[in-house]
Formats: sequence, C-alpha cells, structure tokens
Amino acid sequence: MGVILFVNLKVTAQYTDQINSNRPGESIGAFSVGTGVVQFETGTEYRKYKHKGYNNSEASAGVGFFSLRWGFLKEELELTYEGSYLLGKLKSKLIEPNPVYDQKGFLGNFIGIKYLVYDPFKNGQEINVFSWDANNKFRLRDLIPAVSVMVGANFNLDEETKLAPYDDLFNLIHRPILYQNLGDRGAVEPFLSYRGTVATQSHFLGTWVFITNFSYNRIASDFPEFSYILTLTHTFSPKWSVYMETQGVSSDVYVDQILRTGAAFLFTDDIQIEGTVGINTKDSPSLFSINAGVSYRLDFHKDNSNPKDAKESNKALKKELKDQEKQFRKAEKAKKKARRRARRN
Repeated sequence: MGVILFVNLKVTAQYTDQINSNRPGESIGAFSVGTGVVQFETGTEYRKYKHKGYNNSEASAGVGFFSLRWGFLKEELELTYEGSYLLGKLKSKLIEPNPVYDQKGFLGNFIGIKYLVYDPFKNGQEINVFSWDANNKFRLRDLIPAVSVMVGANFNLDEETKLAPYDDLFNLIHRPILYQNLGDRGAVEPFLSYRGTVATQSHFLGTWVFITNFSYNRIASDFPEFSYILTLTHTFSPKWSVYMETQGVSSDVYVDQILRTGAAFLFTDDIQIEGTVGINTKDSPSLFSINAGVSYRLDFHKDNSNPKDAKESNKALKKELKDQEKQFRKAEKAKKKARRRARRN
C-alpha cells in the first residue's frame, strides 16, 4: 500500500534508509524502492465468500501473493512483478446433494513499470533538529502529493483451465439454465490484457501518509475494470504503523466496495511484517479475509551525492529520530502521570 513506515525520515529522491513497502493493503505508493534495491513482498491470505445470488453457495480459499520490485536506471523508475495463486474449494448449494469443486490456479500475474512524474520532495525538506513541532506541524504544501504512473500487462497463465476468471470464484456455477451448464465455464479471460494506474502519495503532520490509486484494468478484454483505492496510514511509534483502506471495483462482471485495516511492524531496517483483515459491503458475494505477510529488501543502493554531505545529513536524521523518540516517551510518561492524578482526585 505504499507505506513508508517512518514518515519522519524525510524523502530525498526515492531511496530511504528503511524499507518502503506496498504492504499491507492493496494500493501502491508513488515512490519507487530506489536504484540498486531489490525488494520482495510476500504473504498468505484466507478468504471466505458466500453468494446470496447462488442460494448462499460458499467458496473458501487460501491465496498466496508475491511481489518483486526492482529500482533500476534512475531513481524514478521501478520494475514490478505481482503474482497471486489460489487454492480452495467451491460448494454449490444450487442442487442437492451439494457438489464441491476444487479450485486452484493463478488469480493474476502482472508485470509493469512505474515512473515518478512529480516529486514535491525532489529537493529534500529542511529539518529543524532542535524542534519536533517545526518538523511535524501541518503545512498546506504537505497536501501536494507525489504522482506516479504505472503501466503494464496481465498474463493469464491458466487461460484454458482458469476456474476464476476476472477473480470470480463462482464462475463455475454461473447462472445455470435448468442446471445444464453446472460445471461448465462461464466468462473466459484472455491470455493478455493491460493495466494502467495513477498513484498519488501525500505526507502530513509528520506521521501520516495518504495514498490514492486510480486504475483501469484488464484493458483489451471483454470486461475491462475500473477501480480506486484510498489508503490512510499513521505511524504511532518508531516501530509500529496502522492503516485504513477502502477499495471500489466496477466492471460488468464484478462490482464491490472492500474495507481493510491492519498494522505493520518494522523488524529491522530491511524487514517489515504485517497483518490485515478485510470485509466488503455486499452479499453477492459477501467477503471476509485475513492475511499476514512480510517484506524484505536487498539493499545495493549507492549514494551518488557528496560523501561528506551524506554523512552530515545522516547524522542530522539520526539525531532527529532520537529526539523525537525521547519526546514521544516523555509525552507517554506525562499522560500516565496525568491519568494517575485524575484517579486520585
């Protein structure tokens, strides 16, 4: 979802001292991982569906997801692969006894290139190492987002046998006519289609990130799809962040509104672990999901700036982080003391 866990680390170019993951959530951030960085984002998700339109037929599945991100040639460029694989069962309640169908195969394979079109942090940001408030107060300019564009192609590797085209797990029991097409294929997704996404990313109040994604997906297929994702992230301690997200999807096959929330923990500067729960707002089908994942990067980034300047900048950033952590702890102690006094009174 494009979360930079420690938004108090000011962005200079694309590279950050700590991992910049698109997890948790489904949105992508505007910034790349930085040149010389190879990043893996992977995890597993459990999904439970129930479809009112098919007599409350049920589908349950485990979904493994994997993403590979590589910053190359220049700071603004990133090459991305995204893949997901489903393993589950579909229980049809349209007839008795209820038949159960095994479902397995790729839900998606996508390869794309992302380019940063506009970067409000291009020249860096001034850091007042003596004032936490000066670095974290609200400024109108913080609402100006970074903007990137991603274009790429979807590859349907199971074109001939795919049981969930267009992510429809109920395609196998699609609207039967006198039950004659039970077990037959419904919609068929082509081997190749295309996706375009515009992503924006805003940082404000020192600890908040707001991301938007607007995508036109499955271009050149029978059922192109428009979607948007809005993601709000808050870093509330040096190691933890939480997020809320809403996603709208619209096509002739599938219309939905999905809500997600979760948290991420920075295990090391190069490893992030996270978890998410999600639900939707309809019953055709209803959806509940829960997932856990990890992001890991191999950092071969080389700073082309003046080594002396970079060293001084790193010192200032580290000092700022230490000062902010001290102030955070002092504020927590002050809150605890105030609560104790309130109880006594």
